Amino acid sequence: MTLLPGLPLSGTTARAADGNTATVYYSTTSTNWSRYHLHWAPTAGGWTTVPGVAMESACTGWVKKTVDLGTATTWQATFNNGNGTWDNNGGRNYQLGTGLITVKDGVVAHSDPCGDTDPVEGNSATVYYSIASLGWTTTNLHWAPTGGSWTTVPGVAMEAACTGWVKKTVDLGTATTWQATFNNGNGTWDNNNGANYQLAEGVTTVKDKAVTKNAKDPCAAEEPDTTAPSAPSEVKATATGTSVVLTWKAATDDTAVTGYQITRTGGSKGTSVIAATSTVYSDTGLDARTEYSYAVKALDAAGNLSESSEAAKATTGEAAAETPGEPLGGDPRKDPIYFVLTARFHDGDSSNNRGGSQHAKSGNAAHNDPMFRGDFKGLVEKLDYIKGLGFSAVWITPVVLNRSDYDYHGYHGYDFYKVDPRLESAGASYQDLIDAAHAKGMKIYQDVVYNHSSRWGAKELFTPTVHGVRDSQWSWYYDQKNEGFEYDGLTVEPQSGKSYYNGDMWSTAEPSGNTCLNWGVPTGGKSAEGYTIYNCQWPSPTSGMFPKSLYHQCWIGNWEGEDSRSCWLHEDLADFNTENAQVQNYLIGAYNKYIDMGVDGFRVDTAVHIPRVTWNRRFLPAIQERVTQQFGAEKAKDFFVFGEVAAFVNDKWNRGSVNHSAQFYTWKERKEYSADDQTAALEQFTYENNLGTGNQPTSDNAFLNGNSYHTPDHSQFSGMNIIDMRMHMNFGDASNAYHNGKDSDDSVNDATYNVVYVDSHDYGPNKSSNRYAEGTDAWAENMSLMWTFRGIPTLYYGSEIEFQKGQKIDCGPTCPLASTGRAYYGDKLEGSVTASGFGTVSSASGAVATTLESKLVKHVQRLNQIRRTVPALQMGQYSTANISGNMAYKRRYTDTATGVDSFALVTVTDGATFSNIPNGTYKDAVTGDVKTVTNGTLTAATPGKGNLRVYVLDLGGANAAPGKVGTDGPYLK
Repeated sequence: MTLLPGLPLSGTTARAADGNTATVYYSTTSTNWSRYHLHWAPTAGGWTTVPGVAMESACTGWVKKTVDLGTATTWQATFNNGNGTWDNNGGRNYQLGTGLITVKDGVVAHSDPCGDTDPVEGNSATVYYSIASLGWTTTNLHWAPTGGSWTTVPGVAMEAACTGWVKKTVDLGTATTWQATFNNGNGTWDNNNGANYQLAEGVTTVKDKAVTKNAKDPCAAEEPDTTAPSAPSEVKATATGTSVVLTWKAATDDTAVTGYQITRTGGSKGTSVIAATSTVYSDTGLDARTEYSYAVKALDAAGNLSESSEAAKATTGEAAAETPGEPLGGDPRKDPIYFVLTARFHDGDSSNNRGGSQHAKSGNAAHNDPMFRGDFKGLVEKLDYIKGLGFSAVWITPVVLNRSDYDYHGYHGYDFYKVDPRLESAGASYQDLIDAAHAKGMKIYQDVVYNHSSRWGAKELFTPTVHGVRDSQWSWYYDQKNEGFEYDGLTVEPQSGKSYYNGDMWSTAEPSGNTCLNWGVPTGGKSAEGYTIYNCQWPSPTSGMFPKSLYHQCWIGNWEGEDSRSCWLHEDLADFNTENAQVQNYLIGAYNKYIDMGVDGFRVDTAVHIPRVTWNRRFLPAIQERVTQQFGAEKAKDFFVFGEVAAFVNDKWNRGSVNHSAQFYTWKERKEYSADDQTAALEQFTYENNLGTGNQPTSDNAFLNGNSYHTPDHSQFSGMNIIDMRMHMNFGDASNAYHNGKDSDDSVNDATYNVVYVDSHDYGPNKSSNRYAEGTDAWAENMSLMWTFRGIPTLYYGSEIEFQKGQKIDCGPTCPLASTGRAYYGDKLEGSVTASGFGTVSSASGAVATTLESKLVKHVQRLNQIRRTVPALQMGQYSTANISGNMAYKRRYTDTATGVDSFALVTVTDGATFSNIPNGTYKDAVTGDVKTVTNGTLTAATPGKGNLRVYVLDLGGANAAPGKVGTDGPYLK
């Protein structure tokens, strides 16, 4: 045990005779801990036992504790979260006195921060309000007694009551009834769908719009749970090769089953106890030709274990060589995409968690939140959550071994041929993830980086010999080189015993073979700590540190100029010379490995920073060739490649530069260039730049011909689809995104393949650095548009509950990840969930069950159900001709080979009239409303914000209109 400065050695419990008392209020605004403990001692008395006594909620932003000082009039204290994180005042215990005391940001004062200046004098009422499904950080009560005046908007602050509840007591005067609404103080209201809550005297609870009068205190202490769950039954073990799949019937409990404990006996590992959260467990890597026995117990939240199930036995077969997966295939437009930062999604294996060199500096240590936290095991465990939302494709961040001081995101590739072990676990390799997803009918899209490596270079291509001077100032920061130690991100290097980074690029003397100019010469600058900065201290393209043949040698100066495709973005992103054959072969070989594993597509990072001619000549054909070679031409056609061509402006062409506009990358080249790739890149840039925006190719592939679908012409398609940056940048509201998006569609080879999202791990709309925070209704409207307009709807993890809305998306190591848009999501996913289909959940328990009750979750589930039922919404071309209405369009998809013909009329939020349409019977997939058209005109009434109408033409037989799909929800009704 390591003692913190200022903490006592004594482990006795503080106790003094009854006498003087003190009440200390401790501010929670800077710490945001989930629990607070007071560790204290009266002067000349004994200390409490670490971590001390639990503090209780006082009011918003404060916890409190009253202590008995006995005869003492002074005392000392520290505060902690009960899990090793302390506020011990910089190593000096807080020195306190009697009476009311406040401690905030190290400042001690005397007041009651929760004092009510208006004491209750007449009739009173206490209302408890549930925020469990809202995620509000502050809650205000806006109210008025019957016959009296309303409070000033936004009302009065409510105080924390217990987990998921806030409360407020009000003075009604002579009134016996009152009315109220609730809000988050930032413009989001619960006004009960326009009808104020009608409340009375006494205690009332309001939860999910349900009012309970004369209610019990929802925060009252409950009797401890001592009842164990029932024993799991029908346990079955099935062996395939050296793997066993174990299944059982769920146990029951008086509260809820939270997990299972599996005891495995047999084999060379002996008896093992394994934790599981679902009723299916895949046990891999077992001994060949060996009998294994499994028994299962159920566990509840109180820690009660059930009796053991009857044992199930299975005998493994012969060990087989690992067989790669195979892409699922099928039109990618059918598959809505859920985007996760793997390391921040769900932690299935804490043993591979790593904080890196910035763990303490970033504030992650204080939150017990290592940057590498989520992993493949966690993602496998929650595939049913994603499927239950309705998504059939998962876009994951890069999987290759990364190397930098803050590399959890995956974009600092070091060994492109190795999967980062901080993401893998026994039985949960990358291959296991791919296979598990495919078994559920879900695709895996791997984020890939061709543009750059890390500052350490790329293993087996080039790694720099040295960066800078390791003098007495920097020795604490840079590890000393250890011969024979190989960085893998996971293993602690043996010399320091704490670092994961081998000091293979810093030296006390200039190394032999150094190519970096002016190595060891001070630049004249100082670091933030006041240390001398030397030339070559940090990676630079102009210092000679990286060879010209393999890495570009300049910094970007003009983001719309040629140099944006041939220069460095950042010192941590060493820019590959992608026009060099050695670099091309290195990258092609690396990504062939992942193609062979059976991934279903690539999301291409920083695609705009590589010349289009290089993509079209080298990388895109190589992808098609490898998929065809391994899995056939049909699977190659369906292998989905979509590029990040980052254009952060709102116009059709990125500041007039065609070379830097997203749609440009969807086209083949229109002329032959020089055989040398570097020369060809310059020729292409100049040629296309001179042609300008008015002479670029156009396409009608996304558009209907009247009411008819026509076969698209993909003969000039490059092989790269795109993220719809223009819609993304304009999603301040759905209407703006819609009108901007369709304005660009004639310059995209086929915009029905565009990947459409509102915000991501990099930006919100209009290049906002914060996660989208325009409100739940706006989110619902955005989703209704994305799921019915052309393109592939994509959702960034957590947006289904407005996770971290308004928070800064990324601030590097200058703030804790918990406060950003890249916060850990796993807490919202604890418990079990089983999907019965895409968009449907058969069972859920724990926190994930609460998550699934979110309004937007219900909304996206039904949108996915509707989209899957109507082919026109997945793959259809569209038209806005002869349609009145703001966001209104008609879509059709026809496939003569399969006989599919699907025609749909869509309006989002507002009403619309559709003219010159085919006569016939139309059925609304949202309400089931039936309209018979005899004059070529259909009018849809205004559905309301976030709602929509999808009238499908009933063509009979296999093309019959489905009628109402799913059940009414908070928006679709």
